[in-house]
Amino acid sequence: MARVALVAGGTGGIGAEIVRVLTTRGTEVVFTFRSNSAAADRLAEETGATGVQVDLTDPASTAAVVHALQELHALVYASGPHVPMKHLSTITPQEMLHQLTTDSAAFFNLVQPALPALRASQGSVVAVTTAATARFAVRDGLSSVPKAAVEAAVRALAKEEGRFGVRVNAVGPGMLSDGMVERLIASGDLDARDLEAARGNIPLRTFGTARDVAEAVWFLTSEAAGYISGQKLDVDGGYSA
Repeated sequence: MARVALVAGGTGGIGAEIVRVLTTRGTEVVFTFRSNSAAADRLAEETGATGVQVDLTDPASTAAVVHALQELHALVYASGPHVPMKHLSTITPQEMLHQLTTDSAAFFNLVQPALPALRASQGSVVAVTTAATARFAVRDGLSSVPKAAVEAAVRALAKEEGRFGVRVNAVGPGMLSDGMVERLIASGDLDARDLEAARGNIPLRTFGTARDVAEAVWFLTSEAAGYISGQKLDVDGGYSA
C-alpha cells in the first residue's frame, strides 16, 4: 500500500520538486496551493498527485484539508511567500507580522491538526526552512526570523511527539539556482555582484537546485531516517559550516 504524504506549497519551485520526487518513489501525494491554479493543474497532470487550494493562514480551512485525508504518513511544509531582501531597519512591524503569519503561523496551522493522523501512522514531519538560520545572510531577516520560529517548533514537536513515534525534522536550503533566487534576480534584489559574492561564501563554489532539497526531504521522510528526529539538515554546499 502506498504511503500518503501531504506537501504544503506544492506549486513553488521546491515544493513542486518534492512532489515529483515523492510520487516517483511510490508515495501518494496531496499538495496544497494558495492561488496558482494553472501550475497546480500542470503538476497534478505530470505527477498524478492531487492539488487542493487552501490559504494556510486560515486555521479552519487548513484543518479541513488535513482531516479529509484517510491516512497520513508524511507531512512536508514547503510553503511560504516571496521574501524581499531588506535590512531589518527598513522593515515595518506590519511587514514582519505578515511574514510571521504567512510562514510561522501557517506551519503551526498545518501541523497541529495533523498530529493525530501522524501518531496513528508513526509518521514524520519535514519543514523546509533556510540555511540562513545557521549563518545569517544580510538583508535576509524577513526569511530567517519566521523560519527560525518554524525550526523552534520543529524541535519542540520532536521532543513532545517522539513518544508517539512521530519524527519531526527540518531541511535548510541555501542558495539555489532555481526557485526564489530567480525571483530575487528578476525583482532587482540580487545582481551579478551579489551572486558572485554568495558563490564565494560557499565551499563547493556552486549553487544548489530544488532537486537537491527534495532529495533531502525524501530521505528524512523515509525509513532510512527512522532514528533521526529534532534535526536540521542544511542543503547549502557547506555555507553554514
